[in-house]
Amino acid sequence: MAISDVKEYTHLTEEEVEQIGRELDAIRAEIEDSRGAADAAYINRMITIQRALAAAGRVALFANAASDKGRKPTWAAGAGLLAVAKILENMEIGHNVMHGQWDWMNDPEIHSSNWEWDTAQPAEQWKHSHNYIHHQFTNVLGYDNDIGYGILRMAREQKWHPANIGQPVYNALLATLFEWGVALHDLDIERIRKGEKDPTEMKRQLKQIFRKGRNQVLKDYVVYPALSGRRWRSTLTANLTANVIRNLWSYVIIFCGHFPDGAMHFTEEEIEDETRSEWYLRQILGAANFNGGPLLHIMSGNLGFQIEHHLFPDLPSNRYAEISVRVRELCDKYDLPYTTGPLHRQYGQALRTIIKLSLPNRMTSSDQPPPITEPPTPARDRKRRTDEERPSRRRELGGWMRSAS
Repeated sequence: MAISDVKEYTHLTEEEVEQIGRELDAIRAEIEDSRGAADAAYINRMITIQRALAAAGRVALFANAASDKGRKPTWAAGAGLLAVAKILENMEIGHNVMHGQWDWMNDPEIHSSNWEWDTAQPAEQWKHSHNYIHHQFTNVLGYDNDIGYGILRMAREQKWHPANIGQPVYNALLATLFEWGVALHDLDIERIRKGEKDPTEMKRQLKQIFRKGRNQVLKDYVVYPALSGRRWRSTLTANLTANVIRNLWSYVIIFCGHFPDGAMHFTEEEIEDETRSEWYLRQILGAANFNGGPLLHIMSGNLGFQIEHHLFPDLPSNRYAEISVRVRELCDKYDLPYTTGPLHRQYGQALRTIIKLSLPNRMTSSDQPPPITEPPTPARDRKRRTDEERPSRRRELGGWMRSAS
């Protein structure tokens, strides 16, 4: 079910919604004022650990290459260490640095304008498709391209097509090749398919993706294998294994953030004249958390606190755990849903949605709670909006710019 009025859906008065906004603004101000040496030490420590893991993985693979017969333990250690290093770089470091979470440090090496991460999508395109489009228009049909990534039907309001029958297969391919799926995300495949994409901009983006993708392929599948000499195949398969593990993990974490039961979708009517407080409320309703210990949260980029991340995308990720306590208290105070659960359950619900929505609505039932004050939104083919048609971005979503090249 898609919501067209969050105030009406939650039975909140306009004053109550604005009060929620004021309380969330107060949380933001307190965290901003308390950022300091401990937070800076945290991100520097994460970067040091990540680089040490990557170096250890390379050492293990070179040791394997130096052996006459090769050793399965050193190969497994090398592949495993590289996988953990890539996950940590993508999730807790790259994603959060590019959100501007550490810009307040004024460190040019850990700044959203300079960081280029170890994956196939250029940072510039990620900051546009993710920081701006996804975070400003979270789960809004026709605006947020993350609803299905252009290949999956993830909402009952999205028009069904016979091609959706193949969703379980598309989903498996997307999970395995996730970094390459993400690399193409800002192209907006749906608008290209409909002939609505500016050819000049598409050509510029494709060139940028080609350069970044080429460098990733050369690094993992040419340079490092070549340095391993006659055992180059061993290093190549270890790099491939590490990338696939990283892809599968990133895919699972991201899909747990917006597709479990309880994470709502919204119609374009909801964002008409949307206030800052209503934007806050939509983030709470449109996101989902998962439970876990400190290590799980670090390895997931602290996206187990997806609700808090969407409320405060530019605040340091290591503060989300403490913020979550206050956000949950606020939700209890105003009787708002706070969607959370074990990781396996959240992903299981997302996977069930993928499978069910491969079929027409008449053949399945909805897993979302029934509408309270409004009828279900009829399915219709929603046109993707261009940047010129979308409202201006909010300041906490971070900066991005189109390259002149």
